[in-house]
Amino acid sequence: MIEYHDREWGRPVHDDRVLFEFLILEGAQAGLSWETILNKRENYRRAFDRFDVVKIARYDKRTVRTLLADPGIVRNRLKIASTISNAQAFLAVQKEFGTFDRYIWQFVGGKPKKNDWRTSRRLPARTLESDAMSEDLKRRGFRFVGSTICYAFMQATGMVNDHARDCFRYVARR
Repeated sequence: MIEYHDREWGRPVHDDRVLFEFLILEGAQAGLSWETILNKRENYRRAFDRFDVVKIARYDKRTVRTLLADPGIVRNRLKIASTISNAQAFLAVQKEFGTFDRYIWQFVGGKPKKNDWRTSRRLPARTLESDAMSEDLKRRGFRFVGSTICYAFMQATGMVNDHARDCFRYVARR
């Protein structure tokens, strides 16, 4: 968890494959701890073809059965099905916007939103931006993208910088 925080969490991501990975992992985390998902991350990468969205969008019933039998991932039928349908919706967004990156970063005006929290205990679970993102993703057919999941995704991918003042990764506003 510490290494993840220190090296990844909150750093801006613009690579579509990595954005898809985080979107899927945040959805898989629903009802579980992030630590559980982080510990299964390599298993997810293996099981879901390194998050190759084109391959995942083509998964069939046989592949779903294989995934449901894989103890290295969360074996929840709805979450596995949502990964496949989210891949299909992701491809549609890429077709419309050119990249998922171009689409998703519009929710923060194209650059990270810098927050100024005294401590990490004050972080919100959702914001107006995550509400808007969630609503639009759902309208486009995405699942497991509630506002809280979207905010966690925004934090993880650096769309919002929620490193608190008591964190070494915090950088004061200029």
